Amino acid sequence: MADSGLGLVLKSTGSWYEVLSEGERLQCRIRGKLRLKGVRSTNPVVVGDWVRFEADEQGGYVISAIEPRRNYIIRRASNLSKESHIIAANVDQALLVVTLFSPATATEFVDRFLVTCEAYKVPVTILLAKIDLAREHPEAVEEFHAIYESAGYRIVEVSATEGEGIEEVRELLRGKTTLLSGNSGVGKSTLVAAVEQGLDIKTGEISQSHHKGKHTTTFSTMYPLAEGGYIIDTPGIKGFGLIDIEDAELAHYFPEMMRFLPDCRFYNCSHTHEPGCAVVEAVKQGEIAYPRYESYLKIMDEDDKYRK
Repeated sequence: MADSGLGLVLKSTGSWYEVLSEGERLQCRIRGKLRLKGVRSTNPVVVGDWVRFEADEQGGYVISAIEPRRNYIIRRASNLSKESHIIAANVDQALLVVTLFSPATATEFVDRFLVTCEAYKVPVTILLAKIDLAREHPEAVEEFHAIYESAGYRIVEVSATEGEGIEEVRELLRGKTTLLSGNSGVGKSTLVAAVEQGLDIKTGEISQSHHKGKHTTTFSTMYPLAEGGYIIDTPGIKGFGLIDIEDAELAHYFPEMMRFLPDCRFYNCSHTHEPGCAVVEAVKQGEIAYPRYESYLKIMDEDDKYRK
C-alpha cells in the first residue's frame, strides 16, 4: 500500500476509522489537531467522508485531512449541549424507518429528522416498517399516510418478516449512498439483512418491559451493496435535537408550509400568533396537518433556548 492516499471512511468508532482505498481496508487514527473549521462537533471524521491519509512511524495510518463535504446529516450531541454530532456525510438520500406500533415512533422525532434533511438538502423517503403489525390498526396507517404524503413525502410500506416492500427498497438503494436511520427497535438491521442477504448485521429483540428497542448497532457503518451503492446503518437514535437552524428559517423546512408563506400578511411572520397568517389559516382549513404544525410549535419552543 502507498504511504499516502485518498480513501472513503466506512466505519467510525471514535478512536479508529476503517478507510477503503483502492480496494483495501485500512485501520486509521486521526491527528489530535484535526478539527473542522466552524463546526463544534464531537466527531470530526464521520462515515461517508473522503479523507487523506498517510503512513505513520508505527507502521499504521493517520488521517491527515478531510475532503470538502457536499452534505451531511447532523443533530445535537445531547439535550444540554451546544456541540453537534454528525451522523454521516456525502449521502445521496436518507431512508427514515418509522413504526406505528412495537415501538411507536414519535411524530416529533420524525419531523425533526425531516427538517434536518430539508435543511441540508438530503432527499428523504419514509419506510413504514412492521406494516404487518400496523395493519391491525388501519385508521392509524391511513392517518400517517395522510399527514406525510400531504407534506410531499414518499412512504414505502415494508415488512422484513413478510418480505413486503423489500424489492422497492432495493430499487431505492441501487447505485446510491443511503443513510438508514430511525429509533431503536424499529427493525433497521433486520431490514438491511432482508434487502442485502449475506451482510453481517446484528439484530435485536424489543425489550418487553418497556416496549423499546435494544441497541444493536454500536457505530455507524457503511456497507457496499451487491447491486451498487452503499448503505449506512446507524445506531438507534432516541432523540433528534436540531442545531444551527434559526427560528426564522424553520418554516422553510416544512414543505407544506412553504406553499403558504408568500400569502402571510407580514414578511417576518413566525406563524404562531400574527394576524393574517396564511399558515395558521391553512392549518384551520385542514390544508396543513395539525400534528405537523404542532411539531413546528414544539421545535420553536423547545429549541429556542439553544439558539441564543
